[in-house]
Amino acid sequence: MTRHSFIQMSKLSNVRGRISYITSHAKQENLYAVYRTADHSFWSSLARESQQEFQRSGAEGKCIEARELIIALPEAYTQYEPSQVLEDFTEEFRRRYDVECVSALHHNKRKTNYHIHLIFSERRLLAEPEVKIATRSVFFDETGKRVRTKKEITGEDGQIRKGCTVIPKGGVYEQHLFTVKDGRFKSEPFLEEVKRNYTDLINRHIADPEQHLRVFNPDSIYLPTKKIGKNNPKAAEIEADNAARQEWNRTADMALLSGIEEAKILEIKRTEIHEKTSQSIKSKGWLPNLFRSIVSKAKEFLQNLIRQTELPPKPVLNLDMAEFGAMQKLMIRVQDRAREIRSLQEEVPRLKSQLAETKGIFKGRERKELEAKIRRTEENISAMLEALPEILKEDGYPDVRAFMATYRKAEAVVENYNRELAEWERKVRENRRPAEKEQTALPQRESVLKHLREIQERNKQQPPQKQRKKSIDRDSR
Repeated sequence: MTRHSFIQMSKLSNVRGRISYITSHAKQENLYAVYRTADHSFWSSLARESQQEFQRSGAEGKCIEARELIIALPEAYTQYEPSQVLEDFTEEFRRRYDVECVSALHHNKRKTNYHIHLIFSERRLLAEPEVKIATRSVFFDETGKRVRTKKEITGEDGQIRKGCTVIPKGGVYEQHLFTVKDGRFKSEPFLEEVKRNYTDLINRHIADPEQHLRVFNPDSIYLPTKKIGKNNPKAAEIEADNAARQEWNRTADMALLSGIEEAKILEIKRTEIHEKTSQSIKSKGWLPNLFRSIVSKAKEFLQNLIRQTELPPKPVLNLDMAEFGAMQKLMIRVQDRAREIRSLQEEVPRLKSQLAETKGIFKGRERKELEAKIRRTEENISAMLEALPEILKEDGYPDVRAFMATYRKAEAVVENYNRELAEWERKVRENRRPAEKEQTALPQRESVLKHLREIQERNKQQPPQKQRKKSIDRDSR
């Protein structure tokens, strides 16, 4: 199955505490390297100024002092020098966005997740501090908010209330060491750009093209799965959510192999999952169990469509072309496997119906046997669906979608060649002397072969193109 990159961004309301946590050997069991582009005083000043700006704004919620990226690395990266890896990834960000960073390279406790934490500032240090001098007395209330008159901070006893501040004329009432926040860091295109850039950087150091990662395309037929972080209290919930998403993804693969157009699958995904989920969130809020129910019903809807759609007949090769012949053999292989899966899928409802009819106190043993048979059949289906994309991956196709797109294009090329060849042969049989232009129109097999090879290479090496906007980026597949 295609591996997708995992790059996640979060907001930090306590940047100094977070830096201390990710860079501490005492707090991190597997800490391999730390890299800084600015010292501790920079982050302390940044936190202080961010909090002051937040107070002055009067906004609700928490002050965002900085942001953090978590970048998962393939295990192949453990063979490289950790400090060099961390420096390369951090300096790449600093070079592109011209902001200060601090980063750390970790393994999780079980050493199954090699990853980088990269904290970056949304503000830049000014060349010269910006100082504001009071031309008259300036007053601030207990919350740090500026008020117009002294009366507003004076108590009933005529004294300045505790916690209020008065800056006399000629005093410094506001000082800035940093620019305002760069707004692009909270935009969706920024995160998409970061994902593409870091995925390319990761792949640059992986020799085997088949092991390259891809950025998940939210506009594809598939649903993304979510990474389960360390000590996540919602781990069981996320795991169940991922299982439902994976069932949909496998069913989408089956639909493609059954001859259902990708556009139709996308329409079902939009109407049966995205639209119904959006309606559910608006009326009831985010309810994980309800989301899983929506995905399950969408999967059943797609499965019913698959049952109504006959698998196309095994293609017959009319032209002796090695490349297209190999693709057809691969198509036959995966379609045969798809037929086996469909046969098992059709067996499950029959067994469940038989189980429902098996009642009575003397039918306990028979019920247990049927339950065990249903469980084994469902496990077999799941295992076969999981293995289906691997058949295609052996030939260099990242997933079922990429293979089917390649096959359809190649099929069209060959069909066009056959039509041109048949027309040429018809003219010859009719003993009509072709015009000089027609004499050169005999389709050349070599050029067709070259076209087929180009189609295969393009679809094996490049991820599918995005179609439109990205939905809420909760996770990665």
